[in-house]
Amino acid sequence: PTRRVPLGRLAGARSGDKGGDANVGVWVRTDDAWRWLAHELTVERFRELLPECADLTVVRHDLPNLRALNFVVQGLLGEGVAAQARFDPQAKGVGEWLRARHLDIPEVLL
Repeated sequence: PTRRVPLGRLAGARSGDKGGDANVGVWVRTDDAWRWLAHELTVERFRELLPECADLTVVRHDLPNLRALNFVVQGLLGEGVAAQARFDPQAKGVGEWLRARHLDIPEVLL
């Protein structure tokens, strides 16, 4: 059985900027949660959860020894923090925005 809850009930996240790109790390604490996260949080699912990334290039890096994924969203910040008026110009809130999105998560992991 699953429960529809925010991803943040299971995963931590941190995000920031690298020039015009956003960098989003997501991690979990257990091996079972890692197996679920690695299977569930694909690039396609990431784009669904964060629609502002839908038309951008998103690259996923798996970090299994850390039970983590890293996503690089190319061009989310345009030319970078100094060149725009975006609400979150350094992408510091993207990780928390992702954690707030609801997913069907197996109850055994919660």
